[in-house]
Formats: sequence, C-alpha cells, structure tokens
Amino acid sequence: MKKIGLFVKADDEAAKKADEFETWLRSKQIHVVRKESIPSNLLHTEKPQSYAPSDLFCVFVLGGDGTFLSAVRWIGNHTIPVHGIKFGDVGFLAETAADHLFSAAETILSGLFTTENRMRLLVTVIRSGKELLCEAVLNDVVINKGALAKLANIETYVDDHYLTTYRADGLIVATPTGSTAYSLAAGGPILHPSVPGIIITPISPFTLTIRPLIVPDAVRIKIRLAEKTSDIMVTFDGQSGFQINDQDTIVVEKGPQPVNMITVPDYNYFDLLKAKLRWSGGRG
Repeated sequence: MKKIGLFVKADDEAAKKADEFETWLRSKQIHVVRKESIPSNLLHTEKPQSYAPSDLFCVFVLGGDGTFLSAVRWIGNHTIPVHGIKFGDVGFLAETAADHLFSAAETILSGLFTTENRMRLLVTVIRSGKELLCEAVLNDVVINKGALAKLANIETYVDDHYLTTYRADGLIVATPTGSTAYSLAAGGPILHPSVPGIIITPISPFTLTIRPLIVPDAVRIKIRLAEKTSDIMVTFDGQSGFQINDQDTIVVEKGPQPVNMITVPDYNYFDLLKAKLRWSGGRG
C-alpha cells in the first residue's frame, strides 16, 4: 500500500480541495498522512520539530511558496519527492494548478515523473565557539536590521578570505531556487536551478558599487556583525528567525541533502519564468 503525504495551507479553499483529494486517494487504497501548515511567527523555538514519516512515496503540497517551504522543513533530511499544487497566481515552487491536481496525481502515482534535485544551504549560528542552531534552507538565509536600527555592518568572508563589509539594510545568501524570491526583489540575478552557485545579495547597500555576487557552491561563507551592531535578525526561508549580535558567527555552506522536486511531463523552467515574471515578446 502506497503512503502519501498531504501538506495543506491553512486556507478554506486549500482545505476543501485537500478533503476531496484525500477521499480520492483513500478510494484507491492509498494511506494518507495529512499535515496542516501552521503560520510562522518567525521566532526560533527550542521545541522539537515533528517530521514526515520516512516511508512516504511522495508529498503533495497544497498552497503557495510559503507552504511549500514549510513542507520542505517537515520532510527534513528524508529523500521524499515533493510536488506543489498552487493556489493563487504568485509562486515558483508549486508547479501544478489546483484544477489539474487529480490528473497530475494519476501521473505521479503511476511513476511517470522525474525528480529535480534542488540544493539547500546549511546555516549554522555559532556563539563563543558553541553551535546555537543549525538550519537547512531551500531559498535563502537573510540577515536583516530592525525597523529602527541604523545600517548594518556585515563582515563577510569566503573560504576564510575577507570579502568585504557590507553597509546595508541587510544581506541575503540564496540558492538558485531562491534566486527568484527575496534576492530577486533586492536586485539579485536569476540563477537556473541546475547552476551550482550561491548568490550573495546586499539589501539597499549604502555604496552603489556594491553589487550582488555569485560564488561557487563549494565555498564556505562566514558572516559576522561589526562591533556594537544591534537589532539584527537572521531568518531561514522566511519561516523562522533568530536574534543575533556581534558575538555571533553565521556559517553558510551547501547542505548535504537536496530537495527532490517532482517534475511532470511538459514542465519547462523558462516557461515558468515567463509566466510568473510576465515576460512577453515575439518568437525569434
């Protein structure tokens, strides 16, 4: 008996569709593990996180990009394939429209799909030589100042080599998947998911010559705050956050376990870009 995971946005429309889908799956003698998405309050907690069962055939995510990112956290380090069902117009992670859920599910349950490995970043916060927390992110890690704080001074090193001190509202370190999220809004480039790179994008830098930078995915990035820098938070995929100070070191590197995103036939990344970013123009 196949076991399927359903991760559902806290939304009436998504919940109704999930009810229909769950009934449909059970009629096919498929065991369903359902998880409701809980809105994040962005505050990191020591409370143990529950994870998806490791024997799931796949996980269907009903919601938007935020729900998808929450589902990835639920999957953890398991190699469970995941597929997003979108509700609304915005989003790059949910591939299938809600109206096509059942036809996509038939295809996936028949095994007629491929998976695309999406790199994650492993982010470690260290204080006085002690690891405070370690998080894996699919999109990005963001160092951001509070509303009343002055410009942040963010010392950045690549493989222990000093790069620069960003004087900015913050700093984004993003994966290729996250290149179309906050990094893009801050002026960063779009990186195809198969390109092995990491994007470093300053948020509203004080110096206009400071530009976004793409580095190889094999590097180790270390970030520190200059002395007396305060009211700064680091956030992980916009799902949880942690207050940091000038005693902390943030280490960012390629994570050991990618996310296995299900791709159904006829999917094309560039078509998705054109649709989501409303690109237009004639064919050459």
